[in-house]
Amino acid sequence: MSVITKKYNLLWQLDFAPNYQFDKDGNCFNLKSSKQVKQTVVGYTVGYCINSKFYSLKKLRQSLVKIKKEDCPF
Repeated sequence: MSVITKKYNLLWQLDFAPNYQFDKDGNCFNLKSSKQVKQTVVGYTVGYCINSKFYSLKKLRQSLVKIKKEDCPF
């Protein structure tokens, strides 16, 4: 059995749904289900389905918050 692992550095999270986080390339991940969220198009609007509700990229960019790095003494 072979295992392939890919590592993502998550930099941003949504202020209204902190379990949805983004990497530097704009990929969205749901940390509760550990899956990548696919970008969807509704009409001519591009966005993501967050908590079963569609949000446009414009709305999501306004809600992004930088993830704070925790200081670890080790």
